[in-house]
Amino acid sequence: MTRSLWLETAPSPARREPPLPREADVLVLGAGIAGLTTAYLLAEAGRSVVVLEAGEIAAGVSGHTTAKLTAQHELIYHRIAARRGPASAASYGAEQLAALDWVVRTAEKYGIECDLERVDSYVYTTDQEQVEKLRTEADVAAKAGLPASFVEEVDLPVDAVGAVRFRDQAQFHPRKWLLGLAAELEALDGRIIEGVRALGIQEGSPSIVRTTAGALRAKDVVVATHYPIFDRGVFFARLEPTRDLVVAGPASRQVVGTYLDAVTHHSVRSVPGGVLVVGGEHYRVGDHVDVAAKHERLAEWARDRFGVDVRYRWSAHDMSTVDGVPFVGRYHPRASHLWVATGFGQWGMTGGTAAGLLLRDLVQGEPSELASLFDPGRVSLPALVSFNATVAKYLAGDHLRALRAPGVSDLPPGEATVTRQGATMVAAYRDEAGVLHAVNARCTHLGCLVQFNNAERTWDCPCHGSRFALDGKVVQGPAVRPLHPLPEKGKNQ
Repeated sequence: MTRSLWLETAPSPARREPPLPREADVLVLGAGIAGLTTAYLLAEAGRSVVVLEAGEIAAGVSGHTTAKLTAQHELIYHRIAARRGPASAASYGAEQLAALDWVVRTAEKYGIECDLERVDSYVYTTDQEQVEKLRTEADVAAKAGLPASFVEEVDLPVDAVGAVRFRDQAQFHPRKWLLGLAAELEALDGRIIEGVRALGIQEGSPSIVRTTAGALRAKDVVVATHYPIFDRGVFFARLEPTRDLVVAGPASRQVVGTYLDAVTHHSVRSVPGGVLVVGGEHYRVGDHVDVAAKHERLAEWARDRFGVDVRYRWSAHDMSTVDGVPFVGRYHPRASHLWVATGFGQWGMTGGTAAGLLLRDLVQGEPSELASLFDPGRVSLPALVSFNATVAKYLAGDHLRALRAPGVSDLPPGEATVTRQGATMVAAYRDEAGVLHAVNARCTHLGCLVQFNNAERTWDCPCHGSRFALDGKVVQGPAVRPLHPLPEKGKNQ
């Protein structure tokens, strides 16, 4: 299966019937963990809130995570301390712990059954050369007030030589949690409408947001669409899009705690019922890799070490900032009522919750000492140069590759190609029945050529992470317009 375990085990009622309201105090775009947390907190504060979701609640990035609820974000604390000082590392850690505590307290308050369990979290290594780095991380994190320590062993079938342990972290079922939070938002008269995609915005007081279902006015607009969809703020040049692969299924060997290899990024955690969730094999979105083969390597690793009978396979989509700290706050320096939350890397469960807590204060006009730490306006010139050099590489290299690619008429069943057909760049896939599916290969965001993802059968943009279905429909932004379908001539085209 290519559907997430979380989606399969937590069905949701459709929220596509309500008509789009004409106005609201706050419009939140995106019904993942950052969007729904922000929406709930603002509704609790007395604001009228509307949430628009292009797909389904928690069916995007939040429904495809490994769902570790922890302040241990790989080895981030020594990096923050080195770049921005020990006080910033302490502030970041305190906010992540506050987010974890808020989820636990809110789940208990409303009786939200989401398989929430307190466990220790570990980042380990099997490489002796990495031990000193882990010792440094444990020391910096402990001085920053985190429940961190260095340990020499982990209870895993790997040859670990050291690990950083964070005590009393958590894991949960992300979609059960978000469906429960959505119900509490609606109990506060908040509205959630699925199947509606935002297309553009006219900033003002109020702002006017154009959507596929009409226009809506709102005093404040929060963009929590994972990748910011509006073409301002230059986020496309400051975010690195990657995907991590995940497999899950019943396992003969169980684990207690959550684990991450600091080098290979193999991730392991348990789920009630004897199921293990195993992640790893990350790659840049749209890179020229055999995704299906990477997924099989991950499945083999899970089978060999834990006896996992793989029943589910999916991918987690991540956006990372150069310093590892998310962008949360004003969408751009001149924005007064337009807000953004993005760049959570692999740590959106506490990161997205922390974003909601911060945005509640900012939207309400309350001062926050965290605003400067998460400020979306911060710019790193080396990051801009590095990220855009990668984009330039794909722009040039993919066009040359497409010019040399064979035509679609020679495409065998089950194969895909990106090639030139006259003046048009074509992305074509021939299914097992021999029917050709062809779309314009230029991403509708900024014109890069998409590449085929053979595991999920999508067209992925290597420049900024947009993803499209075989028929061109948008799967993930920042693109908001589909790839233009090209004429199909049937099996013999």
